[in-house]
Amino acid sequence: MKNLNPIMISGKEVLPLIEGGKGINGSDGRSSGAWARENCVGTFSGVSPDCYDSMGNVIIEKFSKKLRADRHEEMVEYAIKGGVAQAQVAHEISNGNGRIHINMLWELADSERILTGVLERAKGLINGVTCGAGLPYHLGELASKFGVYYYPIISSARAFQVLWKRAYNRFVEYLGGVVYEDPWLAGGHNGLSNAEDPAKPQTPYNRLVELRRTMNELGLQEKPIILAGGVWSLSDWDDYIDNPDIGKIAFQFGTRPMITKESPISDAWKKVMMQVKKGDVILQKFSPTGFFSSAIKNTFLENLMRRKDGEVAFSHEQTEEFNHPLTIRANKTVYIKGADAAKAERQLSAGYTEVQETPDSTVVFMTPEEVKQMKADRAACVGCLSQCQFSTWSKAKGTTGRLPDPRSYCIHKTLYDVGHGGSIKDNLLFAGHQVYRFATDPLYRDGIPSVRELIEKIKKGE
Repeated sequence: MKNLNPIMISGKEVLPLIEGGKGINGSDGRSSGAWARENCVGTFSGVSPDCYDSMGNVIIEKFSKKLRADRHEEMVEYAIKGGVAQAQVAHEISNGNGRIHINMLWELADSERILTGVLERAKGLINGVTCGAGLPYHLGELASKFGVYYYPIISSARAFQVLWKRAYNRFVEYLGGVVYEDPWLAGGHNGLSNAEDPAKPQTPYNRLVELRRTMNELGLQEKPIILAGGVWSLSDWDDYIDNPDIGKIAFQFGTRPMITKESPISDAWKKVMMQVKKGDVILQKFSPTGFFSSAIKNTFLENLMRRKDGEVAFSHEQTEEFNHPLTIRANKTVYIKGADAAKAERQLSAGYTEVQETPDSTVVFMTPEEVKQMKADRAACVGCLSQCQFSTWSKAKGTTGRLPDPRSYCIHKTLYDVGHGGSIKDNLLFAGHQVYRFATDPLYRDGIPSVRELIEKIKKGE
């Protein structure tokens, strides 16, 4: 393997190895501080990060307000306090080495307020901000205000061009680099556009070459590209290193660092990841954000897949095509296609007796218990997303104006629960498509390694 030389990231020369930020409790100050201590870049999640009481115990989120808008304010304050707490932990563990970044989900409602609050209260502790899930136009201005480097997460050269022309050309100094996250390989939310087929992955190489060509045309030759999504071993990417068509490059590891001693995820979650087989990670579009996302197939995901598979179209009026009546409430009947009548009857007979409308003139079939839980989750909504398909919350208008979507779920609830010891069967488990490699990776045969041990293997291309 080619030599791995340090490069300039966030104002300091470090190894081009970066811990991916991930979402709720996927990375925190302990893991990011350990990565920075090895003269790499550690990234903690800014999405519902943990804060602590005076004894150092995690303060579990509890929302006491009756109105959703007020609960949302509670969520924002939790996030700011947690972001500061994780920055402090990471800084202390790093011993002043490496770089500390915070990862923010742009589609998080009030993400700008949260990020501003964290950077104000944690001055000098955070060196960079990565941000994806949407087009973060204001990221350059916000980060530059605090003298912090920023790294937009994109999945195509076209997306970066849009950001550059609209905003980033005015904030070049603190543009630290561009994160290319492969939409077919990455875990969590992916940036697949409507023009791209989720079943037909494209090679990252050609897309990186196109991104570098675009960046060169904009005078950004010295800004590194950070490759994310599907990065497990550097030996897989040897021809990307010191490649003139790609230029300066760093590598972001998302899934592999999740099984280390410093990783904050539960032992049960780690155990599941060790047992995943190739093909067990599903790319699907159930997320209430509207984005594609990748997660491990478990009971939670199987229930959503079953619900989607059982979906049938309907009409409010009887027509020649929609001619079979279906009672969806005591006082409401709709009409489905005769060809779907048997499909509907099978689900009703199997106990999925609650018929729920979707925003797309279809219905899905659920158990009474599922509907009860869905209604409870909506009633407890804290407005975590700028727009949510599950609860119809919209930060801008109060509502999206559409029907709530029963094919989706409360993303805050499930990610927070699994991140704090909840069921690994009945919650969402985001993961990249390389997770199956844990089962055969020699590093994990004798137990869980430390971050230092993992990085030593990474540097050798193992």
